[in-house]
Amino acid sequence: MSDRAPAARVSSLNWDAIADAVDRDGFAHVMRPLLTATECASLIRAFDDDAQYRSTIDMARHRFGEGCYRYYRYPLPPVVAELREALYPHLATIANQWSDRLGEASFPASHSELLEMCAAAGQTKPTPLILRYGEGGWNALHQDVYGDLVFPLQVSIALSRPSDDFEGGEMLFVEQRPRSQSRGHVFVPERGHDEVCTTRSRPVMGTRGAYRAAMRHGVSTLTRGDRLTLGIIFHDAR
Repeated sequence: MSDRAPAARVSSLNWDAIADAVDRDGFAHVMRPLLTATECASLIRAFDDDAQYRSTIDMARHRFGEGCYRYYRYPLPPVVAELREALYPHLATIANQWSDRLGEASFPASHSELLEMCAAAGQTKPTPLILRYGEGGWNALHQDVYGDLVFPLQVSIALSRPSDDFEGGEMLFVEQRPRSQSRGHVFVPERGHDEVCTTRSRPVMGTRGAYRAAMRHGVSTLTRGDRLTLGIIFHDAR
């Protein structure tokens, strides 16, 4: 995998299987890595490079959890920019199938067009970010919205090695359907592997047609070590 560009790795994924999983569960655990160990290590080393980031959030201060995350500034690091651009058309296909079911407007075919729509809506701040949790760190269940224009899918890529670098810190997904109990999922991705999940909700078929099932995601408490994750959100922030 190391001699292939990130965009080529994206194209080689089984997108039919990813679409099926996201339709069924609201997320897909992708079993093939998108980043090499070297690329993961490079992103981790750059966490303390202030010049790369527009904003830093202390999660405990805002009662979001325990840990820290940093939003990249434009221009994004090349590997992050390439992944964001390459992932978008595949995810837009899924998003537009959802829009059709819900009777809503479709999303553009290219990511540059989506960013133009974001700018027109007053959303110009980049949203890709890197998150770091230490022992005792966690992330509350949440949705990454950032403005009126919301792309319904996003991607996170593990940069640390479970068991070797940290323990605990499982990915959490919780879906809420009307008049039903919440449904939860949990897993730990390997280093360089990604997951695709809904940003806010997904369409579910009911007796009166499709409706939105709300979903939130988070991270359980780390019991040892440090865990870093790259988050790729496709709409910009207000």
